[in-house]
Amino acid sequence: MKSLLLGASMLAGSVLLTGCTNMDQQTAPTMVAAPQPAAAVPLIERAALFGNPTKTSAQLSPDGKWLSWLAPRGDVLNIYVAPVGNPDAAKPMTNSTDRPIRGYGWSGDGKTLLYVQDKGGDENFLLYGIDVASGAERTLTPFEKTRAQLLGTSHKYKDAVLVGLNNRDPRWHDVYRLDLTTGTLTEVIRGDGYAGFLADDNLNLRLAMRPNAAGGVDYFRVVDGKVEDKPFGSTELADSLTTNPAGFTNDGKTLYWIDSRGRNTAALIAQDVASGDKHVIAQSDKADIAGAMGNPRTGVIDAYAINYLKPEWTAIDPAVGADLDWLDSQLEGEFGVSSRTEDDSLWIVGNDPVVEPASTYLFDRKAKTLTKLYTSRPELVGAPLVAKRPVVIKSRDGLDLVSYLSLPKAADPDGDGTANAPVPMVMVVHGGPWGRDGYGFSAAHQWLANRGYAVLSVNFRGSTGLGKDFISAGDLEWGRKMQDDLIDAMDWAVAQGVTTPDKVAIMGGSYGGYATLAGLTFTPEQFACGVDIVGPSNLETLLKTIPPYWTAMVEQFHQRMGDPRTEAGLAMLKDRSPLYKAGDIVRPLLIGQGANDPRVNQAESDQIVAAMKARGIPVTYVLFPDEGHGFAKPENNIAFNAVAENFLAKCLGGRAEPIGKTLSESSGKIVEGADFVPGLATSVAGGS
Repeated sequence: MKSLLLGASMLAGSVLLTGCTNMDQQTAPTMVAAPQPAAAVPLIERAALFGNPTKTSAQLSPDGKWLSWLAPRGDVLNIYVAPVGNPDAAKPMTNSTDRPIRGYGWSGDGKTLLYVQDKGGDENFLLYGIDVASGAERTLTPFEKTRAQLLGTSHKYKDAVLVGLNNRDPRWHDVYRLDLTTGTLTEVIRGDGYAGFLADDNLNLRLAMRPNAAGGVDYFRVVDGKVEDKPFGSTELADSLTTNPAGFTNDGKTLYWIDSRGRNTAALIAQDVASGDKHVIAQSDKADIAGAMGNPRTGVIDAYAINYLKPEWTAIDPAVGADLDWLDSQLEGEFGVSSRTEDDSLWIVGNDPVVEPASTYLFDRKAKTLTKLYTSRPELVGAPLVAKRPVVIKSRDGLDLVSYLSLPKAADPDGDGTANAPVPMVMVVHGGPWGRDGYGFSAAHQWLANRGYAVLSVNFRGSTGLGKDFISAGDLEWGRKMQDDLIDAMDWAVAQGVTTPDKVAIMGGSYGGYATLAGLTFTPEQFACGVDIVGPSNLETLLKTIPPYWTAMVEQFHQRMGDPRTEAGLAMLKDRSPLYKAGDIVRPLLIGQGANDPRVNQAESDQIVAAMKARGIPVTYVLFPDEGHGFAKPENNIAFNAVAENFLAKCLGGRAEPIGKTLSESSGKIVEGADFVPGLATSVAGGS
């Protein structure tokens, strides 16, 4: 069976790259022309990959009366609603004129649309509600400097939800019951010291989670609104990222877990609440349970996914299995069920062929009809998109590194996944580091491959989804073995004839930005150039400035990165910080940063740029005053990518669409180094 998840693997918020600079003291990478056949491949415009989709994120109201999706209103993504039987009668329900709405949902009664929005990327998300009948919009959590969380919904109480608010103490989220009809917030419990709570379908809190000194979590029962004194279960550091309660069935009798305790990979486990007995529903030796489909009325799990190279789903319910098999026979590529009506008669199905733009369908289970609703990026129909192929690369100490390779058509004209000749390569490093790259359409891979580069994304040690041992192998290995894995993957690509050692760039966002800085400082001549987006340069200051609502995770950060409370831990953090090796940089570097980033503060980029300037080392630095941890606004994303691809073209010799007016159409400011990227100085001056 093809996977049910779309698994798009884009960089967090944006794609990153920076301008190659002319540095007297640098060892300049060899300039190479793109292979001649690339000229025959049409250039895909950046806007087609990174601009607004035509439509995206379709959902069904629980009662099956309405379809909803995100689509541009003006130039900003907003929520639209249409009757299920007449999608052409859609009307906009919101009017955001600045930041795109990126996530939303329906209330249980289908009367209210809910969405969250922050300001300028500060991640202080407030909750908003729109009455579908009248179109009236309300701010449901009208507070300043508050991060609202949606904690629980109910099939029984359809006009109420549970929300978490940290307006009393920014470190912890108090739980409130929100009446969607009146807007009344009623305090349920205070969150002091707790990482989170889990409720049942009656909106009664049943579990509380509290971080412990071992770097894990203690689990407590909540009885009659009070947390019991003693935990009924715990995790230590090793299981902290692979064990979590996954929810109750709607009758409250069964609690599901994704649980790695006593095993390496996380299994799907059902626990009888009354007896405490557990049984394993599913597990894999290769990867963690990656997802589950729960019946909308009962909450009983119908199907589960295991994601090693690709997500692979197994149905438990025979009727669901039959429908998944039928969909598999109708669709090419990956498909996923993203929304279901309460009676489970209608599904929203997304189809990702990888080498074609994704499309979304309405599936009527009884009639067995599949109606196409839209193609998200119709501009890409017929575009020269390429495959994204899973490969497993051995690290120097024997670990299996699940990775994904895309080859430009010039290097793989017959499409067999083998490079006919070496080409320049860009290694795209995921963020987290406790996340993973996966299979599916990737705007970054398509963009870079179209410019003439091989693209390699590596799940280095510390990445999630591949078992707790693989995560733990990255503990205290920032800038060391985690970085070695990237170099081992690069060496593999050279040995396979994909690229040559002098023509590999490294780029990434968040942790991927750190890996870029580490690559250019700890191994100065390993990479031809680097693009860092919102990457930390100083691990000591990174840990000092994390958002207060991450307090529950601090012990885990300290044990997995280095503990600044100890002399040895602080020394390790400084030793692994690229800032202190900035003087060793000899390759071109491009940096992109959001001024409002609450996770990786602007100071992280400012520090290393200042250190390079003090040593006379050129760097190009682009700052976006209205962005946070990545670039949410398409015009900013396009502008940075315009700078990045021209930077890469100079460094590696690939193709580039001119920067043109993209920078002036964004909020981006060139803080340093406009002269080091072709066309950038002209763009800053207002030219095209």
